[in-house]
Amino acid sequence: MDAEDILIELKELSSNTAIKKHELLEILKKYARIISVQDLMMATARMRKDGEYVQKNYREKYLKVYIKYFIMRMKEVKEKEDYNDTEIDKESFDTSFPMLERTFEKERLSDSDEDKFPLIYVITALYTTFILEEPIHPVGSEFPGSLFVEEKNGEFFCPVKDNQKDNINAICHLCLAEQTPDI
Repeated sequence: MDAEDILIELKELSSNTAIKKHELLEILKKYARIISVQDLMMATARMRKDGEYVQKNYREKYLKVYIKYFIMRMKEVKEKEDYNDTEIDKESFDTSFPMLERTFEKERLSDSDEDKFPLIYVITALYTTFILEEPIHPVGSEFPGSLFVEEKNGEFFCPVKDNQKDNINAICHLCLAEQTPDI
């Protein structure tokens, strides 16, 4: 089983008329199990390197959030048993494929199966969006300008979502948060 096989299984799942959370979670768990501690360490190092380009005053906050909610979610995915097994938003799931495929390819550093970062990225995005029903950037994530992802009355708002609307590769298109009003 190769990391990119997840895309084949997800595409097969999308052929169902409806998709229950347990069906998606079963696939995510299967692929999360092939991610080793070394893979997580490599992904963390990659994120730290990418973090060098984040404004210095936000860098540590950025790294803390991304490492905790992105990398460490693999353990959570493997162990997740308590969730409401409802149907996921199939339309959003189906329209996510072109973006997930592009993201997988864009995030792949080499042709090597050693690089599990793209797999971690896809698992985390799908798990957060469809199983947890939370925004990809967790509530409280800070962006330059002292702007934060917020939850108000059960709805999620992101201050930078509209900044990515023209970027076809942005994972923001999958995120269920709405643009924060008045920004």
